[in-house]
Amino acid sequence: MIRKTYTVTGLPVDAEFSEIEVIHLFKPLLSHLARLRKEKGTRLIVYLAAPPGAGKTTLSLFLEDLFKEVKSPYSFQSISMDGFHHFNQFLNSQMIFRDGQSVPLRTYKGIPETFNVDFLKASIEVLQTKEVAEWPTYDRLLHDVSDQTIKVDADIILIEGNYLLLNEDKWKELHQLSDYTIFIDTSIDTLKDRLIDRKQRGGASLKDALLHYERTDKVNAERVLNQSLPADETLYLTNNGFTKIN
Repeated sequence: MIRKTYTVTGLPVDAEFSEIEVIHLFKPLLSHLARLRKEKGTRLIVYLAAPPGAGKTTLSLFLEDLFKEVKSPYSFQSISMDGFHHFNQFLNSQMIFRDGQSVPLRTYKGIPETFNVDFLKASIEVLQTKEVAEWPTYDRLLHDVSDQTIKVDADIILIEGNYLLLNEDKWKELHQLSDYTIFIDTSIDTLKDRLIDRKQRGGASLKDALLHYERTDKVNAERVLNQSLPADETLYLTNNGFTKIN
């Protein structure tokens, strides 16, 4: 078993992967991406989409580490779409109609409507044309978009996020900007405890974490699982790790 600890949006997160997953799933995937990069001749843009709580962020960071063991002349970088949340100030000023009443959009922070998808699309287009680009980040301790950016300059860019394959207005336009797509499928039952625990580690009480799960995370997860476009490769998350569907 391979164990790693990563800092994800300001919080330490433990990740654990089996040798079977590494040998039969992840290394073949990375070798395939390296071949695609060679065939394309320019930067390869890959999406890793998944419902919240499915471990996409830790997996993306692990793949970045693992790529160093793949014999390849190319560089690999993992980045997140979390930095494309609208700022809290904006979310507080915008209203959304839910359950018979109008409430600030921030009440449902994390739903697709709380992201600046136009900015995300424009930023991915920049990755297609510029060798070096600045990418926004999110701070989960501040619960807001950070003022820090990261430099993106690798040959293979893996972008991870919940809604990258969402088959809905504006979001579906992102699909045409990718060279290869990966989706993590799973069940709501598998996600529930993971999501509640994550919220508590971010400082929420159990009561607030449960409320957030029912009001936002569960709704988001079902939306991603039911409304995402087919991916080039699909992994299925169980309580025992990942398996490959296609």
